[in-house]
Amino acid sequence: MMHRCMNSTQMSCSKGAEVSSAWQKRGRYGIGRLDSMYHRPPTYNKDVTRGSDGGRAIKRRRDNVCVSASAGQGNTGYNGCGTCLKSRAKNWEKKSDIYILRSDGFSCTRETVTSDGSLQFEHPSSQQHLLVWKTRPKSVMVLKKLGEELLDDFISTMKFLGEEQGLRVLIEPSDYEELKKTVSNFSLDMPYVDTWAPEDSICLHQYVDFIVCLGGDGLMLHATHLFGCAIPPIISFKLGSLGFLTCHDFERAREHLDAVINGSDELDTCRLTNSVDGSPLTGVRITLRMRLMCEVFRNGRRVPGQSHEVLNEVVLSRGSAPYLSNIEVYERETFITKVQADGVMLATPTGSTAYSVAAGGSMVHPTVPAILFTPICPHSLSFRPVILPDYAQLILRIAGDARSGAIATFDGKYTSDLQAGDAVHVRMSPHPVPTINYEDQTTDWFNSIERCFKWNDRLEQKKMTKLPQRPSKTAVTNGVSARVLSTGEQAPTTSTQE
Repeated sequence: MMHRCMNSTQMSCSKGAEVSSAWQKRGRYGIGRLDSMYHRPPTYNKDVTRGSDGGRAIKRRRDNVCVSASAGQGNTGYNGCGTCLKSRAKNWEKKSDIYILRSDGFSCTRETVTSDGSLQFEHPSSQQHLLVWKTRPKSVMVLKKLGEELLDDFISTMKFLGEEQGLRVLIEPSDYEELKKTVSNFSLDMPYVDTWAPEDSICLHQYVDFIVCLGGDGLMLHATHLFGCAIPPIISFKLGSLGFLTCHDFERAREHLDAVINGSDELDTCRLTNSVDGSPLTGVRITLRMRLMCEVFRNGRRVPGQSHEVLNEVVLSRGSAPYLSNIEVYERETFITKVQADGVMLATPTGSTAYSVAAGGSMVHPTVPAILFTPICPHSLSFRPVILPDYAQLILRIAGDARSGAIATFDGKYTSDLQAGDAVHVRMSPHPVPTINYEDQTTDWFNSIERCFKWNDRLEQKKMTKLPQRPSKTAVTNGVSARVLSTGEQAPTTSTQE
């Protein structure tokens, strides 16, 4: 199989906001899989024609229809999972050809049909990814949590990125105004620091190569809401309270930032090389975190300004109402269940270790393609959390006979009041949040649940100094019982038959 990496696509500004002419477009990058598989290969339509041997030949042409199979090639042996009994099966007729199709029109690249008509997976559904810069980064956004506690670390990080790495540094307007007041000769001593105007925010993703977060998990959520749809890669340093998503130590910030800018791991499997000297390109390991697209509907129409992309969860709760929530749940047009509880939430795998786990949901690895359905204090002993596939399109509708409405909360930041008949439509967002790993996506995740939740933390069982003698067993053979001792010897005994 040819090794190929997907190129990133830059989203255009929908409103054409004017951005400072001094700004240059951000560096270009690609994303590679460590297992050499495609991200999304070119899709084809398969025109199936009858071959000369009675089988099916496949002719490819460009389009968005799925993979078909080639079977019935006239071979008499079985090369699948077992061995063919040729003595009896040689006169059997070959089984019918089958196809594997996706109902959304995209090519099946993971699920295939072998030449003998067997179904198989070509590769896992997800893999560790590497972020590779095609051109050196030009611009970085540095964010810090509220307060003056991290002001010195904030300034030292900006100086390293601006003076030593030669990057343009963007900071939030509030931080920019604060530094102008507290740092003497700020504009002269740090000319590489800039901020943005409100009309520029919609196009920030076109000019920021990556984001540096100095804080905790809440600051990362804040960064995702600054950009809306397309999110640049984020590297977070543990300077908050819990820090489940922040896996980098600030004491080694210079080392980590240098690895992000200049690369640390060679992307051998994708065979991408530098166009200047032909050397292998280098990158950093990242996790692509799924988000949920949530839209509020009223009277069958989308409510303007009520669309949100959440990294953690969307929650429908009864709020201050004294009554249970009465929420109907649909998957597309199919009724699933009615929630009678304090509320219900739909969470991402990243959000599985936030509110969802506190409500009794499972902890799910961030790259598992899934949506978590977690009831909140249900008035039922049998209402358990479930995990749905990422292609599920869910509708949470306030029942027409509900005693009260509900409050929809998106990532704990935005809220919307819902009345009877209102609904929230939830589906997988096409825009993930790329976070830069410290080691790799699985090691970082296990380190986080062990560090933050003390997962499986208990005193280890002590080793026995003297093993106890195993209890004897009795074996019965032809009506005569024999005691099997722990030493392996047998002592004959008398058996009684009825």
